[in-house]
Amino acid sequence: MTRTVVESKTKTAILGFDEPFCVIGERINPTGRKKLAAELETGDFSTVEKDAIAQVAAGATVLDINAGVVYNSNPNPNETEPPLMTKIVELVQGLVDVPLCIDSSVPGALEAGLEAAEGRPLLNSVTGEEERLELVLPLVKKYNVPVVAISNDDTGISEDPDVRFDVAKKIVERAADFGIPAHDIVVDPLVMPIGAMATAGQQVFALVRRLREELGVNTTCGASNISFGLPNRHGINNAFLPMAMGAGMTSAIMNPVALPVGPKKLAEKKAEVEAKGIVLPADMDDETFCQLFGLGSTQPRAGKEMEAIRAANLLTNNDPHGGAWIKFNKAPDEAGAAGAAGGRRGGGRRRRA
Repeated sequence: MTRTVVESKTKTAILGFDEPFCVIGERINPTGRKKLAAELETGDFSTVEKDAIAQVAAGATVLDINAGVVYNSNPNPNETEPPLMTKIVELVQGLVDVPLCIDSSVPGALEAGLEAAEGRPLLNSVTGEEERLELVLPLVKKYNVPVVAISNDDTGISEDPDVRFDVAKKIVERAADFGIPAHDIVVDPLVMPIGAMATAGQQVFALVRRLREELGVNTTCGASNISFGLPNRHGINNAFLPMAMGAGMTSAIMNPVALPVGPKKLAEKKAEVEAKGIVLPADMDDETFCQLFGLGSTQPRAGKEMEAIRAANLLTNNDPHGGAWIKFNKAPDEAGAAGAAGGRRGGGRRRRA
């Protein structure tokens, strides 16, 4: 069976058809997060620290690290992104002990992340453009790491699943030319939004089956893409992930954390309750209030998608004796308060193969 091994200094995550689903936490990424981008430009890493710890506590087995900030002071990412990538990688692996996924479109940032990372990180990503293949595959070979292969090329993202399969096959074949085995290629078949393409779910399930059966590769995706633009996105994601797992998908880049209830939503709900004439105890704290009125929690915790994944692991016999499912449902929810590997860990550089 195909097994893709990703390692930190002390932990191993395995992507495989007979392994529990691998959750790659996506939160350490400034794309679309203006506050995080602004913090990073000023050297403030407090949100990165919180996101790293909360994601691992919620069940992420790998953390994606993306340093793609366009600085106002210097808009050239080729200059700013590599040192920022190094800083974030070193910071995160000093806080948590899970393997990392080095994520960038800047080759210099990819190599900076590979240099800083301990163990055997996952590289994200390579596409089917010849120029990109020639830039990224030598890095994959040099550092002996697995890589995410995205099924688009210089013609763009095709709506035809056969074309996306052909691009994936081309990447696997070109990787072989560099001596990179298929088990170190993790294909992202590209999930289209179901709101824009009614067959998007069916397409990706069929593609994942082909990739498993014909190319023998592991797969991943940006899980939330499927629900883009639609209401109740969590409901769609919760259905999509177990179905994708049933088709053979072995990992996803996703947010494992249910974000905490903010002060604005809390105040609005309290006002609504008060308007209905409900009198609450004066000493009721915000967390109790959230639990009582079904708002969620004031603290980060594992999201509903994680519940769906753990249930699917159990149903596909990738949770021996149901241990993980029982633990998930018995353990108190301490996302944001656990997950660190005993606090900050000592640094170190990865050993080149």
